[in-house]
Amino acid sequence: MTSFGLVLAVFLFTNLLVALLWVSRGPTIADRLLVALLFATTGVALLLLLAYTESVPALVDTALVFALLATITGAAFTQRVWQQGEEEDERSC
Repeated sequence: MTSFGLVLAVFLFTNLLVALLWVSRGPTIADRLLVALLFATTGVALLLLLAYTESVPALVDTALVFALLATITGAAFTQRVWQQGEEEDERSC
């Protein structure tokens, strides 16, 4: 691994640690989900960096799966919150 790759990997790993701390302290569920999505995208970036520097093509496939799971998680959360918001609007009328 080159020195630039190592510095980038350490930066991304530090970003993951900060995100992990924020997940436990997030004031709302939406904040926690956003941090979880940040965690997922940073993990994808780390996997892609490792795939490139170590020449392991299987890590690219793993990163793709993580990216798809993060997208599905974000969409499912948005749909759930949207439906709860409509139910609350109907109750207030």
